[in-house]
Amino acid sequence: MRARGQPILLSLLALAPILAFATVALSVQDPHWTTRYDHDFRKYTKHYFGPNVDWRWFKAQGIVESGLDPEAKSAVGAKGVMQILPTTYAEIKRSNPHLSRIDDPRWNIAAAIYYDRQMYRKWQEGLPIGERLKLAFASYNAGLGSILKAYDRAQSRAGEVRVWKQVAGFAPGQTRSYVRRIAQLMQPRG
Repeated sequence: MRARGQPILLSLLALAPILAFATVALSVQDPHWTTRYDHDFRKYTKHYFGPNVDWRWFKAQGIVESGLDPEAKSAVGAKGVMQILPTTYAEIKRSNPHLSRIDDPRWNIAAAIYYDRQMYRKWQEGLPIGERLKLAFASYNAGLGSILKAYDRAQSRAGEVRVWKQVAGFAPGQTRSYVRRIAQLMQPRG
């Protein structure tokens, strides 16, 4: 009888470090995260968003997407640091023919930040940058149509929508978690 329970116990013990990490959100600036792609995050944030948007938002997104792993591949076929689907990448590449391979971290990051910019533009200009970015990240994760529906529902309830939190309750659970994790990574840890 003990032998049957041991594999489960060993599996749980093996998962303990992962589960512990999942409950403690490190800052995007924590030395745990590689700085290998920081140049690309800086460069393409400045290129697509200008100098007033903190590039660390997109690094945080990369951390949530893949843990900054350029070899990452999802069950649905999303690839690279930013977990872009090949079909989405091909769409982005039509407007950005200079992009090379989806597997190259530089181009993967560039394409994702470009796509984030497209999503960002869909949200009203009067919103604070951080809130508009959260809506863009939600759109990246769940699809623009899904978040537009959530936004419309929030607006019908509250009237004017000024913050992501108003929309979050109408968004898919996975997307709420995704945006929350990105925002947590942006919080300084002491």
